Amino acid sequence: MSAVQTWVDEFQRRAATLPGARAPWLSACRQRAIDRFAQQGWPHSKQENWHHTSLALLAQQTFETPQVQADSKALLDALRQGEEGHWLVFVDGRHASGLSQTGALPDGARIDTLAALLDGGDDDMQAFLGTDDDGASTQALNLALATDGAVIRLGAGVALDAPVHLVFIASAQGASFPRNLIIAAENSQATIVEHYLGAEGAVTFTNAVTRSHLGAGARITHAKLQEEGEQAFHLQAIETTQTKGSVFNSHALSFGARLARTDIGTRFDGDGCETLLNGLYYANGRRHVDHHTRIDHAKPHGTSREYYRGILDGSARGVFAGRIYVAEGADRTDAVQRSDNLLLSRMAEADTRPELEIYADDVKCAHGATVGQINEDSLFYLRTRGYDVAHARNLLTYAFAAEALARIPLEPLRRRAAKAIRARLPGGEMLEELA
Repeated sequence: MSAVQTWVDEFQRRAATLPGARAPWLSACRQRAIDRFAQQGWPHSKQENWHHTSLALLAQQTFETPQVQADSKALLDALRQGEEGHWLVFVDGRHASGLSQTGALPDGARIDTLAALLDGGDDDMQAFLGTDDDGASTQALNLALATDGAVIRLGAGVALDAPVHLVFIASAQGASFPRNLIIAAENSQATIVEHYLGAEGAVTFTNAVTRSHLGAGARITHAKLQEEGEQAFHLQAIETTQTKGSVFNSHALSFGARLARTDIGTRFDGDGCETLLNGLYYANGRRHVDHHTRIDHAKPHGTSREYYRGILDGSARGVFAGRIYVAEGADRTDAVQRSDNLLLSRMAEADTRPELEIYADDVKCAHGATVGQINEDSLFYLRTRGYDVAHARNLLTYAFAAEALARIPLEPLRRRAAKAIRARLPGGEMLEELA
């Protein structure tokens, strides 16, 4: 499958068997979504938000005949290593009940699969599922072909002590379209981690969407750890709506895939909202990684902090575009945005574009960006302390990443991310002493 019409034909072939196919509202929504994708096609570099990221290579791929088969259980065991919590596992876009262990939940908390709710006729999903107009045309394709995903619902005042882990495994050459919903009522709390894993060598395509709605005073920490194989294609949109006094903290960690693009956006629909967008990415070879973010300060007294760090080696390319929008009347907004990139080779490239768009008075906003190489003075200092060049460079590179890792409050996730970055750095085995 590659051309736009091929995906349209695939939708027509599967439409009657998709979850919720008997619900007229959902069938109509899916049809509008595929019609939009058919009309607009894949996003392209002439569009402002896709200027630095081309999907031409993705559009040329086929996802029909499996060539590499991953051991899903082995991948999960290596990731989990006995960690407790609520684990919901999906393999090739479908729930794997035999690998999932959601455990006991407090009253007022539910973890379900999207397919089960849609097939069960849960019309409450209509208010949260999203529409065909959301985001880029790739989101419309997800809505049309979504087969499953996680639905996390938290009642008023409910707090989950253990994190919820959503694991998406691309086990064979193919395409998957997970769609996740997080619905947090007032004063609820939870930590939700999305893991994306895949078989090395397989050409896979993951097109994911996660939508969150936070009630007044809700506190949600959302993390994403993307470690798919180096021939994978990965697209995801993470969209959040926040109401009065809610807190949304995002940690986006991208260490895999030939092409990875993540769009993260949150909107303050109430006074006194807070958000943290923290990101770290590493790319080598000819890999391409792109993060686009948007924070809409639509109401006053909002606070946002955004920090992204990229490490690029070989001929890799990293893209960051972040926009903080402060609407008229959103007074007393306090926003900070930074993007920092470390280039480890002459051929690596970083495109960074932090933006502020302000229409309110009495605000405190700042933004900045850096692109550079390892500091020679710091390298010389470590050499004088007995480190050889390779070890000194690795220490400085890891120290650059460590600032982003330190913001992750969940210790097991921080440990996983640190291990992943060490494994990918040239000579990273020298850094095991820092584990």
